[in-house]
Amino acid sequence: MDGTSFELRRTGSTNRIVLREQTFSWTGTVGGLGGVEVAFPTERANYRGLYFRASVSGENIPQTSYFGLEYGGRPSLAEGELTVVGHPAAISRSAWGITRNARALRIRTEQREYTYAEVRNKRNHELRRDGAGVRTTRSGWKNPHTISGTFSGGADALDISLAILFEAVYTRNLSLRGALLSLPGRALDRLGG
Repeated sequence: MDGTSFELRRTGSTNRIVLREQTFSWTGTVGGLGGVEVAFPTERANYRGLYFRASVSGENIPQTSYFGLEYGGRPSLAEGELTVVGHPAAISRSAWGITRNARALRIRTEQREYTYAEVRNKRNHELRRDGAGVRTTRSGWKNPHTISGTFSGGADALDISLAILFEAVYTRNLSLRGALLSLPGRALDRLGG
């Protein structure tokens, strides 16, 4: 499946009046794997603040979901939980790193280790593991019309599911610039929430 591309198109949003009550979704076909959908928030909960869940499902795509503290209408990396095929996955990142690689999200699941990092700018990301990678691009930062991707090496359905899932998560703080730009809003959100 080396160099194979895919594109997901926004299929809609619900409740256009209240931002925090909208649900956004993108659907498309991934070559050889059939249809796939990513949506957020697929669940809302109020614990120590408002939490949102993003989910990926499809014909031959493993179900993955991410549950995190809401920021900007998406689940954020703060206090997040990743679930892969019904099992919790280990995630970590350094909030103090300077480079994009140092700030990258580290994921351990299904006996695999991944790195998910911003590349070039806030609309471009890459999920990597030994021998495989998936690059994704959003047509716009907030609720893009399309999410496109290219997978290479031995990338499989799980790799693609994870890469697509994190396109529905607020990931600006994977770069130092993004973390600094979003810091005032995140601080105010936590104080007010």
